[in-house]
Amino acid sequence: MNPAPAPEEEPLILDAAASTPAPPEPLGMGEVLRIPLLRRLWYAQIVSVFGDFLALFAVIGILTFKLHATAQQITGVQIAYMLPIAGLGVMAGVFVDRWPVKTTMVSSDSIRAGLVLLLLFATQIWHYYAILAAISIVSSFFNPAQGVAIRSAVPLHGLRSANALMTQVLFGMRIVGPAVAALMVSTFGANSCYLLDSVSFLGSALLIISIPFIKKAASPKSPPKPAEPGGSALGKIWLDMKQGIDFIIHHAALLFVILAMAAGMFVIGCFGPLIAVYVRDSLHASNSVFGLASAMIGLGMLIGINGLNILGKRLSNTLLVYSGLCGIAIGLIILTLLPHVWSTMLGNLIVGFSVAAIIVPAQTLFQQATPPELIGRVGSTFMSIVFAAQISGLVLSGILTQHIGVRQVFALCAVLLLILMAAGKLWMEPKAETAPA
Repeated sequence: MNPAPAPEEEPLILDAAASTPAPPEPLGMGEVLRIPLLRRLWYAQIVSVFGDFLALFAVIGILTFKLHATAQQITGVQIAYMLPIAGLGVMAGVFVDRWPVKTTMVSSDSIRAGLVLLLLFATQIWHYYAILAAISIVSSFFNPAQGVAIRSAVPLHGLRSANALMTQVLFGMRIVGPAVAALMVSTFGANSCYLLDSVSFLGSALLIISIPFIKKAASPKSPPKPAEPGGSALGKIWLDMKQGIDFIIHHAALLFVILAMAAGMFVIGCFGPLIAVYVRDSLHASNSVFGLASAMIGLGMLIGINGLNILGKRLSNTLLVYSGLCGIAIGLIILTLLPHVWSTMLGNLIVGFSVAAIIVPAQTLFQQATPPELIGRVGSTFMSIVFAAQISGLVLSGILTQHIGVRQVFALCAVLLLILMAAGKLWMEPKAETAPA
């Protein structure tokens, strides 16, 4: 009788466990905000996003309640803004990975400050289309550059809080922006919103100029990119674009989250711009109710982003995404069945809360999984997919609303979300063993 093997195995197991380093504790929003670079980026985000929402809701309000634009014309404004990002985003990421980050961001803000002033002279719908499209072209370079800056400034275990903090600005301004825009348009006219938006871009540029950026470092795990001495410039751009696309395709968890977010944004594309038409035709209410209803979406997002940043640490990205898609469907069902002001506020609040459960996990996984030298390309491809999904929703919503009505479009979107959730569970969800460590 020899009990020797048992005590020999136990020390080996204990040694192996002891040699495995514990993962660092995730950083909170307050800790992340102490990073100087991120803090100034956060200030710049607050200034520029506030101005953007003023201008956007001023345009939508003018078209809806003064020019009495159709649903297709209103969605056309949204499409004009998103189409360049969807089309040029993948290519823009190639240049962002090569250009200096600070120069790219400051130049983008300065150019957009001038372009916004052109809205002062817009008198016809196609004028708004052209100006917003021009602003969007410049934004397709700014957004991935901002992602590069955040990734270079924040450690991996702080990215979730950093993304929550930056997204919180977007959601918070969605609360303040519509109400302030409606007040400014009715009191001072839409031009006041455009002027303030231009000033906000200049303020953002000045803040970014004061930031000491960290140079991008190549990932040690990534093999060096082979040189193409005989290739043309377009050929090299295509190879860079393909490298970012291939990374997404071969990363199962990232691909699933991007597709799920695209599905949610497709429905948001149908939902977002039709709220103004819903308020006008179904509730028979005024521009102020539209501003309040839109603000409830932002309030829901703000509540969701703070709650999920605390409680979501114990939840997987996949579960958060499924919960978000389900919540959006519930909000749309409320809007479909209960055409009242109070139910509209409740439905929009639920939709906003649920959107937060999709956006933050997707952004965090993208930044954690992507090598630093591919952040621009992968991020811009991510944006292109999401904006293309929103554009598809915008196009279909404008067409369907003319034939079946706004409430019926909301009902179709809710059904589509439930179908996509089932399809994701069956086919798109990655296996546990394929997820990267």
